Parts: sequence; structure tokens; C-alpha cells
Amino acid sequence: MSTDTPDIHDPADDEQEVEDLQNESEVAAKPLRFRYLRELLSLFTVVLLVVVFRSVVFEPFKIPSGSMIPTLRIGDFILVNKFTYGLKVPFSDLSLGVLNLDPIYLLKLNEVKRGDVIVFKYPVEPNIYYIKRVIGLPGETIEIKNKKVFINDEPLKMKELPKEPFMKTMDEKFKDTNFTFYEVTLKDRKFVYQVDEDNYFRMNLEKKLIPKDSYFVMGDNRDFSYDSRYWGVVPHRNVKGKAFLVWLSMNFPDNPEEEIIFRSDRIGKLIK
Repeated sequence: MSTDTPDIHDPADDEQEVEDLQNESEVAAKPLRFRYLRELLSLFTVVLLVVVFRSVVFEPFKIPSGSMIPTLRIGDFILVNKFTYGLKVPFSDLSLGVLNLDPIYLLKLNEVKRGDVIVFKYPVEPNIYYIKRVIGLPGETIEIKNKKVFINDEPLKMKELPKEPFMKTMDEKFKDTNFTFYEVTLKDRKFVYQVDEDNYFRMNLEKKLIPKDSYFVMGDNRDFSYDSRYWGVVPHRNVKGKAFLVWLSMNFPDNPEEEIIFRSDRIGKLIK
């Protein structure tokens, strides 16, 4: 017969064990919480850097219309260099609802040049972005006679091009248009624009003086572009940046039964 005395259970021991387990759980949970906080902070930092990058450096845009054909096609995805003309304070040129801020430049770099393709806030409704080519510069006079542009009473240097290469790849909605194509030669670049020979609307524009810090812009698809001929000049403060690259070209037709148009040959194309 055993003479060992059985241990008497003390409820306090259970309480102590529960307390010890809770302490261990809290110790384990603290590093886990800190890890989640670090991950959230890292994610927030990445998102903030991306947003600031888009606000100050490069920003992507999609071309929704044919106003810049043949330079830009419907469905082109482009990159805009936002520090070509200067380094801005992030978000200083924000347009949102009734809010429309003017950019604050930390450093001004290049001047806007004739021939630049720029993205800008539409002066009439700044929440909308337009893309056009700069034709007239501050202090110059501009006049249009029979669809020919004159700067300071001198016509732009240009020559007519064969239409066949352009019409082969023309967007479907313009296939039956009677286009003539012209190549304009500037000091440091060339570009091509097109006119509809059967369109007699807005053939002329009386001579105008372009105000200080403003630009006269036009679409390369001259007879299908809503530009400075209709609503006036673009103030420098409205300029978002210079378009410089097509990084993707994909057009989604309005008719769901039609195939998506993917243009691999336009990927990486520089905008001139």
C-alpha cells in the first residue's frame, strides 16, 4: 500500500498558467503587429512615390480621338515628360472638380518650342486634358490662308507628300477622306500633318498676335481638330508636359463584334 501523499490541486496554479500563456501570446503578437505596420508603411511609401513620380516626372495618357493623326493614332498609349519645361512642386498643377491650381516651378528648364506635341489643361474646362502641336509662340503673329499657316507673315516651310503610305494604315473612320499630306520642316525637326481637300470649313484665320506666355496649338489632322482656331491660345500655366513616346497602341472598337486592333509596330515609337 502506497504511502505517497497525493498532491492537492491549487486553482491558483491554473490562473498562473493562463497568465503565462497570455504573456507569451502578447510577446509573439507584438512582432507580428510591427511587421504588418512595416509592410503597410512600405506599401504606402511605394504608392506615394508612384503618385509623386506621375505628378512630377512621367505620366501616361491614352489618345481617344483622331485629331493628331498621322502622328498619333486612336488608341495610342503615350508617355508625357512633365519636367521637360521645368521641375514642379508635386501636385501644384492639380485640377479636380472646381479646384484648378497653377504650377509652382522649382526650376525652369527648356522653353516650349514650335513643333512640340504638348498635353495641357483645356483652357475652357481645365479638368479636361488635350493634346496638340505647338504652332505659334508668344509674341508672334499667326495667320491662316487657304489652310496654309503664316508666322510673322512668313509661310511655314513645307512640301506635299505621297498619300499612299499614310492611307494604307489610316484609321477606318477616315479611310474615305480625301487627305493631302504635308511635311513641315523646322530648324530642328520635321513633322507631317494632313488636310481634307473636301472640307472648306475654317480655311482661313485672320492675323492674330499671340499673347505673352501663351501658345497657338493645332492638331495634325487639321480638319478634324478642335484647337486654338476655335477657342484661343494655351497659357503656359496650363501645359502639363511634352509627349515623347508611344509605349502601347491598342484600339477597342465601338462595335463589340469587331476585333481589337493591336499595333505592335507603334510600340516604342518616338513622338516628333
